[in-house]
Amino acid sequence: MSYTVFLPLTEGPFRVSLQGNEKDELELCFESGDPAITASSFTHSLFITTGIDPFEVITDAIRAMELHLQTFRHRDEKKTPGIVDCFGWCTWDAFYTDVSAKGVEEGLKSLSDGGIPARFVIIDDGWQSVATDQNQEVAAKKSLLKRLSHIKENCKFGKNGKEGEKQEDPTLGIQHIVDIAKIKYHLKYVYVWHAITGYWGGVKPGVPGMEHYDSTLKYPVLSPGILSNDPEMHADTLTIQGLGLVNPKKVFKFYNELHSYLAAAGIDGVKVDVQSILETLGAGLGGRVALTRAYHQALDESVALNFPDNGCIACMSLNTDALYCSKQTAVARASDDFYPRDPVTHTIHIAAVAYNSIFLGEFMVPDWDMFHSLHPAAEYHAAARAVGGCPVYVSDRPGMHNFNLLKKLVLPDGSVLRARLPGRPTRDCLFVDPTRDGKSLLKIWNMNIYTGVLGVFNCQGAAWSNLHKKNVFHDTTPNAISGSIHADDVHLLAEAAESDWNGDCAVYSHSGELVRLPKNAALPVKLKVMEHEVYTISPIKNLAAGVSFAPIGLIDMFNAGGAVSALVYEMQEESMEAKFSEYPQTLGMATMATENGGHLPAATIKMAIRGCGWFGAYSSMKPRKCLVETSPADFSYDSASGLLKLILQKPDEGQLWNVTIEV
Repeated sequence: MSYTVFLPLTEGPFRVSLQGNEKDELELCFESGDPAITASSFTHSLFITTGIDPFEVITDAIRAMELHLQTFRHRDEKKTPGIVDCFGWCTWDAFYTDVSAKGVEEGLKSLSDGGIPARFVIIDDGWQSVATDQNQEVAAKKSLLKRLSHIKENCKFGKNGKEGEKQEDPTLGIQHIVDIAKIKYHLKYVYVWHAITGYWGGVKPGVPGMEHYDSTLKYPVLSPGILSNDPEMHADTLTIQGLGLVNPKKVFKFYNELHSYLAAAGIDGVKVDVQSILETLGAGLGGRVALTRAYHQALDESVALNFPDNGCIACMSLNTDALYCSKQTAVARASDDFYPRDPVTHTIHIAAVAYNSIFLGEFMVPDWDMFHSLHPAAEYHAAARAVGGCPVYVSDRPGMHNFNLLKKLVLPDGSVLRARLPGRPTRDCLFVDPTRDGKSLLKIWNMNIYTGVLGVFNCQGAAWSNLHKKNVFHDTTPNAISGSIHADDVHLLAEAAESDWNGDCAVYSHSGELVRLPKNAALPVKLKVMEHEVYTISPIKNLAAGVSFAPIGLIDMFNAGGAVSALVYEMQEESMEAKFSEYPQTLGMATMATENGGHLPAATIKMAIRGCGWFGAYSSMKPRKCLVETSPADFSYDSASGLLKLILQKPDEGQLWNVTIEV
């Protein structure tokens, strides 16, 4: 089978997209975002390529367009910020815009007291200084739109917290809660939220101290494409009241002054929201593509100058105007919000992120958004984050946590076992609809260093309605669905195996079952709506006649195999090394003699393991002995399944456990 990619581009001031028509034909749609900018001839608007590997052909297409456009960089070429490997907390669903410095500390203390410490926090909307236009005529009809009135924090984030007081001493402003977060609660990173235009309503024109940004009121110009997707946009608050848009020639100055103030206070990065609004504001400014590019170039430059860890999360930024000019930002929200109070959204959220990541994952690390750990859909969302290769963070209210669930994602030091790639649907799911066809399960694959991970989700029952222009339940009593998994569902699994791998795998389900799966064999799975299963799939290494082994990892974690950081197989005097991780120095232990008269074992397996708890592996025979560091370790062995288990204690910060298995 071959796969064809149709990749619409940007050409000059036009953004190109694909759309269907009433005749079931595929059309190219060209939009400049400015009624005055028109054209009738185009030469480089669509890139087409084919290949037999669906994931490789998409990567090849994006790489080709990177060379052609020279306006963006691939994900692999960008610096990934450290937050992606830490557990975090976001203030949004906990406090919404009522967030305060006091609330931030309450949230961090609550997680720390429960033994699952956050290592980053996002202070979301609610920290900034904002004001309205005081237009009573508009106010009588609709709530007034708020606009940014100062780059500094509002009084809720001042140490004294007095209404209307601006702190000249930075230690009395937002810096004081940053210091508390980093010193008292040992956070590594503190981010804050802002819109790409400053705030939802932009920067307030003419406000004292902000005049040099040359902000003017702009009203969105809504193209037919925008209105066909969101007909209510014509009545949106922004469309009616307008947005205070910083002059594109002054926007770097705006970003740099905002970000340098934040950086001086100890802030490490920003979540930059509302990015797609720029596609409606290009009239008179060169069009949507030119305006977006000007803003993103300025944003990239400011982030590079002020946040050395490349601290930026893009949000509401999935239009190609933005993606095709992204040279710096390495993390982007891949979906609509997590909506804790809207049950129709949860299955759709998982499916939407997985499919969006096929494309978005070529540009950035997809961000699956926050979730609540204490929620009817918490396990479902948590399992998806484990296979997503994404940042893991919650938006729990202080005191409202499920720590037992969080322990399946987060190690005691606040780090997470993040898979290495963007989580994407398996090959056999690419052209099905697991939200509405009534028969398909969604399978999402990812890779660790030495294992694969596969999440299976029943996402049926709800989907987007073109009629109602919102997510709706289309089946309130969907049946359980049966399917199957295969080792090659993990598309790049061979990269985790040695060259002599015969295709056999050990498959461990998070529910606790270990199966040896021969090459091309299938394992059945049956799930009800909102149910899931996560499988660790580990290539089996044949060590000697009748002796084989495969690491699983920390079996109480969703992504168990993410804990295996290094692996070496030794057969008698011959040493065969698996691909080393970045920790080869941890594997310098001498081969130990057996207790059986000093004879060498058939084979010795040496591993470096992150974290603590139950470590599991597949072994075709009961080990002669197990060592943790140089000390013998008690272990259990189930001869029926081949499951070997031993306990690892809590390590020191940054420590890896050296585990040796003799068989």
